[in-house]
Amino acid sequence: MRPRKWCGLAMVVALTATACSGGGGERGTAADGGPPGRDGFPVKVADCKGVETTFAAPPHKIVTSNAAALEMLLRLGVGDRVIGTGFPPGKGTLPGDLGARAAKVPVLGKAVIPKEKLLGSGADLYIDTFASMGGMGGMGDAPTEEEFAAAGIRHIYLASTACASMAKGPQRDLSGVEGDLTRLGAVTGTAQRARELVAGMRAKVAAVRTALADVPEGKRPGYFFFDFDAGTKQPMALCGKQVANAVLTQAGARNVFADCGGDFKPVSWEDVVAKNPDWIQLGIRDRGDAAANAQAYDQAAQFLRTFPATKGLAAVRDGRFLRIGSERTTLPGTRTADTVEEIAHTLYPARFKAAR
Repeated sequence: MRPRKWCGLAMVVALTATACSGGGGERGTAADGGPPGRDGFPVKVADCKGVETTFAAPPHKIVTSNAAALEMLLRLGVGDRVIGTGFPPGKGTLPGDLGARAAKVPVLGKAVIPKEKLLGSGADLYIDTFASMGGMGGMGDAPTEEEFAAAGIRHIYLASTACASMAKGPQRDLSGVEGDLTRLGAVTGTAQRARELVAGMRAKVAAVRTALADVPEGKRPGYFFFDFDAGTKQPMALCGKQVANAVLTQAGARNVFADCGGDFKPVSWEDVVAKNPDWIQLGIRDRGDAAANAQAYDQAAQFLRTFPATKGLAAVRDGRFLRIGSERTTLPGTRTADTVEEIAHTLYPARFKAAR
């Protein structure tokens, strides 16, 4: 197996089963470099630049920067430790009882959590999803590491998104997301649950990979992720370093903008037309209501059908649209594996017909 370029940004120094390991064991390393102690502690992690943070015990008061990190903690079974979040999930965004549990988490900011509120939250851990993404959501005046330390808050990141723009190459598999889950499991003392979640993801993706094993790269359909909520005046391309590129790749699609730099990049409609994608995903953010979601998907499709630059595209004329939400495509979580399944089953229905 070829070494994964993502390894240069893997956040775990303490664990071997991360994006860099290719899925080996999940042995921890103590802060002094020796074997881990009881329950896997101490655990050492590093940020996108290699700065290390050591956990001698699990945190008990956690703040998450957005719904992606919150969902991971809920799935790990430590939602009762979350004392606040920014960018809360909208009503209906999370499936099943996850939504009900998420609704109980105090909202410290409807978007980015204000600096003073975050530092005064009483948290002992802040999980940051978009650390190095500049103005993601209007980052505003973010605390410095010195200010986090003074407030007694340790600060760690979801590498698959926060470090993505700094990666040396594209994300082509879900090892970055798996690494995020593994790290959070280690830090929160729920490593076994993290292993179960990662195993479930791998099983789903492996089934897709097996079904598409004989489809050569050059025969895979071109795919454009249309971020409708980013605006229609100038489309936002989903580039190779974004986690969604891994989702599309594993699903047997060929991201038509995989070669653009960074994770997202503004392009022109002329660029989209020149790529002539075979399929277009209508990416919308969950409105919290099935009818509202359907209306948003209809609006996105109608725009493409009536906009002069796109109405002549074969994918538009033939209605080759996928209605899959932005959150479960562009943000890390166990549902990225579900999105791989859904895209693959849509693009290659005959190959999965027997499994239905």
